[in-house]
Amino acid sequence: MSQDGIDGQLATLAVDARVGHAGTRIDLDDLTKRYRIGEVEVTALEGINLHVDEAAFVAIVGPSGCGKTTLLNMIGALDTPTSGSVRVGGIEVSGASQADRAKLRRHQVTFIFQTFNLFPGLTALENVRFGADAAHTPDPGARAQQALAQVGLADRHSHFPHQLSGGEQQRVAIARALATGNPIVLADEPTGELDFRTGVQILSVLEEQARAGMTVLVVTHNREIARVADRVIELSSGRIVSDGPPPGGKADIGELQW
Repeated sequence: MSQDGIDGQLATLAVDARVGHAGTRIDLDDLTKRYRIGEVEVTALEGINLHVDEAAFVAIVGPSGCGKTTLLNMIGALDTPTSGSVRVGGIEVSGASQADRAKLRRHQVTFIFQTFNLFPGLTALENVRFGADAAHTPDPGARAQQALAQVGLADRHSHFPHQLSGGEQQRVAIARALATGNPIVLADEPTGELDFRTGVQILSVLEEQARAGMTVLVVTHNREIARVADRVIELSSGRIVSDGPPPGGKADIGELQW
């Protein structure tokens, strides 16, 4: 893809997302990813066909090593497929250059990790503003304050990470994701290190963002968490083995137990 082409498409998508359009659609067609470890070839994903509509809350479940994180990395342009197609907002990213994939991450997707990845020497507000600055959002200071308020931590803006609980640190990480203005959130085990009460708080924040129009994909090994999603995709040995509403129907967050 030409430099002007992807820049123009990303600029249009970034404007659309920030004036209130719903989250960007994700399209994976016949996606396969193989790695070579020494003399051994390992298939991480095979024949994946996945289409995620705008403003969706999707859980991706399956045992360790089934390909969940690899799938997020493909969608988030952190890695490229061995074969098949990846499109984000209609932009084909499978064959894009490393620089173009970086631009797509800056304007379209944002990651939330299990380990928070906050900067220890920055306050909560400064950590959140880092996301806004990286995405070149207008008025990043105000955007950071707004995002921190969205996750209920406006009164903790001057605290450093070591002064915050694990749940508060994860909410700062979510606020940093929101401050980018990017329409897709990819969360990899965001409640994995948290207790039940704190995990429920994090799920509530993520669900609220999906209701507000973002596309939220949550990787989890916890099937109880997946009950609150609109859609549950199960992976096994790199393949999608089921895809649909949660078994028994979508649950309210207040019904969860784990």
